[in-house]
Amino acid sequence: MDRHDVAKRIRELREERKLTQNALAYQAGVSPTYIYQLERGEKNPTIEYIDNICWGLGITIEEFFSTKKNDAPAADKLAALTPAQKQLLNDFLNSL
Repeated sequence: MDRHDVAKRIRELREERKLTQNALAYQAGVSPTYIYQLERGEKNPTIEYIDNICWGLGITIEEFFSTKKNDAPAADKLAALTPAQKQLLNDFLNSL
C-alpha cells in the first residue's frame, strides 16, 4: 500500500463515519493540517500515526489494512438464513 492508497483509505473510512477532517484530527490527536496532507497523499504516515488515526476511527490497524470487502448485501445474507436462524435473529432483535 503506497501513500496514495493510504490517503484514499483514510478518506474512505473517515467519510463512512461521517467525520470531518477536524473531528478525526481531534480524535486521533494530530493536527487537522496533517489529516488534510495525508488525504491528499502529500505525507507518508508512520505506523505510530496510522495507529493514532485508527484509534480516532475506532478500528484496528488490521482493519485499516484489510482489503476484504463484504460483497453480499444485508438482504442477501438475510435471505440465506434458515427459518431457525431467522427466528433466533428476530428474538435477539426483539430483546434489544
